[in-house]
Amino acid sequence: MRLEADLKQLEAEYNMFFSGRLPKPPWETRARVEALVKRFDRAYIQNTGDRFRFNTLQSRYAAFIDLWDRGQRAREEGRPGPFAQKPRAADAAKKGPEDRILRVSAFHDPVREIDKLTELYESLAEARREVGEDAPPFHKFADLVKNQVKKLRQGGSPEVAFRVAVKDGKVSFTARALKGAGE
Repeated sequence: MRLEADLKQLEAEYNMFFSGRLPKPPWETRARVEALVKRFDRAYIQNTGDRFRFNTLQSRYAAFIDLWDRGQRAREEGRPGPFAQKPRAADAAKKGPEDRILRVSAFHDPVREIDKLTELYESLAEARREVGEDAPPFHKFADLVKNQVKKLRQGGSPEVAFRVAVKDGKVSFTARALKGAGE
């Protein structure tokens, strides 16, 4: 059916227009398809299969017209419409620095777990160097961890977890009380 071929061509031309490959909407093709739809709509189609096929094409054409008109209106009003380009994942990754968790360590008593404390300090120092900051002295870091563990254990937590992460280009060092298995 010629209507079906013209409708496919019209759809392709509108897709090219909304993607920026055509400078103006395909008004001529749209007028030709609209004239065909009106002519078939006025005529009596005896064959049931052909009538069903025409009704399907007619409703598809009406849906496309609605979509294209909404897209055109949105474009004229300067807002994103149904054909707005969505940013790709690769572009989004390039925009901002990468957020990541570098290390998580849990302590019962940091004085007795010096190896874990040293590893945690090394990951914090490395993260701070990556973002251009100086690392704190180890003794101040160890005192901070010891005081946080003491404070949170007084609150009833048997274990305290520390996390070194990089978020929005900044290093974060957080402490969180962990609940015991019996609680």
